[in-house]
Amino acid sequence: MSNYQQLDAWIDQHFDEEVRFLQALVQVPTDTPPGNNAPHAERTAELLQGFGFEAEKHAVPEAEVRDYGMESITNLIVRRPYGSGGRTIALNAHGDVVPPGEGWTHDPYGAEIVDGKMYGRATAVSKSDFASFTFAVRALEAVAKPAKGAVELHFTYDEEFGGELGPGWLLKKGLTKPDLMIAAGFSYEVVTAHNGCLQMEVTVHGKMAHAAVPHTGVDALQGAVHILNALYKQNTAYQQITSRVEGIKHPYLNVGRIEGGTNTNVVPGKVVFKLDRRMIPEENPVDVEADIRRVIAEAAAAKSGITVEIKRLLLANSMKPLAGNAPLVSAIQRHGEALFGQPMPAMGTPLYTDVRLYGEAGIPGVIYGAGPRTVLESHAKRADERLDLEDLRRATKVIARALSDLLA
Repeated sequence: MSNYQQLDAWIDQHFDEEVRFLQALVQVPTDTPPGNNAPHAERTAELLQGFGFEAEKHAVPEAEVRDYGMESITNLIVRRPYGSGGRTIALNAHGDVVPPGEGWTHDPYGAEIVDGKMYGRATAVSKSDFASFTFAVRALEAVAKPAKGAVELHFTYDEEFGGELGPGWLLKKGLTKPDLMIAAGFSYEVVTAHNGCLQMEVTVHGKMAHAAVPHTGVDALQGAVHILNALYKQNTAYQQITSRVEGIKHPYLNVGRIEGGTNTNVVPGKVVFKLDRRMIPEENPVDVEADIRRVIAEAAAAKSGITVEIKRLLLANSMKPLAGNAPLVSAIQRHGEALFGQPMPAMGTPLYTDVRLYGEAGIPGVIYGAGPRTVLESHAKRADERLDLEDLRRATKVIARALSDLLA
């Protein structure tokens, strides 16, 4: 039996255990916001201890976390050294997730299995890769027994807010400096590039008044509508800006939250909305932000008495392929094609992730893990998020085989 077949067989033999591990992780909520993620890290560390994996707990100071808009973050590093020389390969997945929202037909934290699929928030993105990465490393150590290099598991809790207190914090503190890294992803493609993301909060000020005498006030909502129309109009222009990266099309602007006013019979004096601008890898984030600010300022100026405040919430750079990622790409493509029975394209994704922070630190990486062909199929960030357990099984095998090659 070949080394690869032995790895596959070990994963098959322990797959029920891997599924139970994932269920236990899904059953501890990590809704962000509010972002109280330390309890999940504690539970993960406890479960890893059962496999003989010692997880270092790196708690981000409470004041720093609260200033950032979350409640608690404890990032985990599991270091598995095999011998001098060779590469150190990090495997990163994030535990924080958006709240479930409405419309679920399964318990968002039940981790129920129906027709070979596990349902629950974070089953696909990205607690599934806590499981795939952990069990790939367990298989590697049981079968391949590498004699050099090292693997690190990075289980972090700040992806939804941008990653600065997740991987960014571990890298900034000098707690890790791997040679290569694989981050949580989906099973049918290896991602080498992704979009950037700019998020901004816009506060539109008018002047409150009684609705019976509206002329005594300045309607902030009408001002906001005028600004929003100007912003949405940009999406038509963005369609003319196309990316050369396969899998990424064009920029897009979305307004995801809006609030304002005090009562039905009051002219609203203040409206706040939050926008999300996806940037293709070819765009310059500084220019993008300046242009958005210009559009908002010009639209506001057209409405007498309206003033605006603009606050940047997040600026996540795009991920661009680093030349050193070739060994990762080729290993995952080779084993992905063998195990999934179809070509494994290397491409970009319109998502943004915290993987860019490794790239900015000069660490070549790719995105690959357990999940369906598309975000849409996974129901990530929607009701009834789910994971096909056969994708989990095969992705775990792909990662174990790739690690075996890279550490050989």
